[in-house]
Amino acid sequence: MPTKQTPLEHIAQQIKNNPVMIYMKGTPQLPQCGFSQRAAQVLIESGVSFAYVNVLQDTKILSALLNYANWPTFPQIYVDGELIGGCDVILELQATGELQPLLDAASNRKLSD
Repeated sequence: MPTKQTPLEHIAQQIKNNPVMIYMKGTPQLPQCGFSQRAAQVLIESGVSFAYVNVLQDTKILSALLNYANWPTFPQIYVDGELIGGCDVILELQATGELQPLLDAASNRKLSD
């Protein structure tokens, strides 16, 4: 009988399996808060593939994420398995030109695995 994953194990697997991952309120197509909307838009504009989880649909993931990386707000954006931050951080990285190379490198590494 398979062992059921804990929410923290499930989060760890999602982050490991997706080079760019956003945990957000809503979906990229229908965000439920302005910060999630802006962050998702930046990722969409980058042109790289990314995965997302709507934390409003899964309260176990929502509460586990608050402990996973000790980041108290959403969205939470992970690149190459590391939390890079929320909306403010991704917007700052975009403004300085640092975001696109970071996303491209993560995406390229996954393609070559």
